[in-house]
Amino acid sequence: MARKVRGKEVLDKAKDLVSKARTVEELRQAQAVILPLEFGLSLSQTADIIGVSKGWASRLRSEFIRAGGETKHMRSHGVRHRELMSRAEETVFLAPFMEYAKSGGRLIVSDIRDALQVQLGRTIALTSVYNLLHRHDWRKYIADKNQPASERYAKKYLKNKPRGYSSTSKIGGREKVESA
Repeated sequence: MARKVRGKEVLDKAKDLVSKARTVEELRQAQAVILPLEFGLSLSQTADIIGVSKGWASRLRSEFIRAGGETKHMRSHGVRHRELMSRAEETVFLAPFMEYAKSGGRLIVSDIRDALQVQLGRTIALTSVYNLLHRHDWRKYIADKNQPASERYAKKYLKNKPRGYSSTSKIGGREKVESA
C-alpha cells in the first residue's frame, strides 16, 4: 500500500508560487508539491516531469512542506567546504598582484604562495595557489623567479641537451684516455 500524499496544507501557497516564481528552483519546488496532490502522480513521475532525480524531487517537496509553504533557498552541494578564504577575501588578497600583472609584469607563483602563507599563518601547497589563480581566471604566470629558460645564456646551452651534459665541459666531450 502506497503512502498518502502529504502537503495539502501548503497547496494554495504552492499554486501561488508557480505564478510568482523567480527562479527555476522555486518553480520546481512548487511543482513537486502540486503534481502529486492535484494530478495524483507518483514521486517518480513528478521527478521526470520537473527534470530532477526522484531523491531531489522528494527533497524539494519536503523542504517546501517543512518551511510551511515558504521558499527557502537550500544550501548548494557545490560549495567549497575546505576553503581557506572566501571569494571576496581572495579577490582583495590578489588585487596587488593582479595590478602588477596588468601593468606589464607577470605573476610569480612563489611570491603569491609566500604572501598567502603569511596571510593565513600556515603552510600552503603550491597547487592551492594555482587553483586560486585559476578561480580568478588568470592563466599567465611564472612558476618561480629563477627560471633558466628565461635567460638567454641558459636557453642556448641547456635546451635540448642530452642528460649529463654540462655547459662547463669541453666542447668535444670528454677527452679519450689512451691506454698504453
